[in-house]
Amino acid sequence: MYLRILSKQAEKLIDKKILVFDLDGTLTASKHNLDKEMAGILRDVLDKKIIAVIGGGDYSQFQQQFIKCFKISKEQSKNLYILPTSGSRMYKYIGGDLKMVYKIDLTEDEKKQILAAFDKSFIDINYVNEIEIFGDLIEDRDSQITFSAHGQKASLDKKVEWNKDKDIRLDLKKALDGYLPEFEIRLGGLTSVDVTKKGIDKAYGVEQLEKELSISIKDMAFIGDALYEGGNDHAVLRTNIYTVQVDDFEETKYLLRQLLK
Repeated sequence: MYLRILSKQAEKLIDKKILVFDLDGTLTASKHNLDKEMAGILRDVLDKKIIAVIGGGDYSQFQQQFIKCFKISKEQSKNLYILPTSGSRMYKYIGGDLKMVYKIDLTEDEKKQILAAFDKSFIDINYVNEIEIFGDLIEDRDSQITFSAHGQKASLDKKVEWNKDKDIRLDLKKALDGYLPEFEIRLGGLTSVDVTKKGIDKAYGVEQLEKELSISIKDMAFIGDALYEGGNDHAVLRTNIYTVQVDDFEETKYLLRQLLK
């Protein structure tokens, strides 16, 4: 049944000029590299449409997870835009090289305020870390502060297990909302909570694409796996962009194969 719905949604993508994708859970498994099959499908789409990818990870993560795995021609690169850390930065190809279009970083005082709020919120919800950490528990991504329960470098299996049995993120977000009303707080992936400046989210990224390319949002579509309330894709709904909810990157492949037909 759901595949038939995706097929119908693929038809609505035919006339869209820009396809905007979430990264983790939409184009790849969580923190996994883009696979060869998805790369091939995206190259075919890139010949026909502009593609933008907005994810919660920083630029270095995008390089490892997406850019290095997505070999494209110089001509195709003109149709690709990268927006790391939830749209707080934008990169585009100029002369075959990725160049920054803009960035909106947190100040040092804002970072200290956010980190202090995490400490207070952990106490409020009685959260004590009793699991092995792979990488940083709380990561400073310059324009975003991200909590990841097992650390950013944890395996997908560990993240899935934590998400199923120990997910405290809704309680954590509620506590953080009380301390940080002037910031955006969203759930990301399976284990993350992202904090950025107010108004800096994936909706902001979509609006900046509209300005950069002079293409109306009505001519765009957003494909993501976290369009639910509190999810890090949910913000795009306020732009009235056409959206497609997928459960994983395999559904994205199916959607795009239907589009390419």
